[in-house]
Amino acid sequence: MKRTWVDSSAILSVGYDPDSKTLEIEFKHGGIYQYLAVPKTVFIGLMKAPSKGAYYDEKVKKPGYDFRQVG
Repeated sequence: MKRTWVDSSAILSVGYDPDSKTLEIEFKHGGIYQYLAVPKTVFIGLMKAPSKGAYYDEKVKKPGYDFRQVG
């Protein structure tokens, strides 16, 4: 999946596949995770958020989307 570099202290890059609704996040600590069944609005919000780490915690991690580690 193609990811875009982002300005964040915790996240290195973010990608999104609208067909499968998969959000892919590469963290600066080295892990790459895919979050499943994520609405496009969450991806757009993450990309616009001034604090991507805080947005991730509130809108991706806390809601408990299913995920898998891919890297």
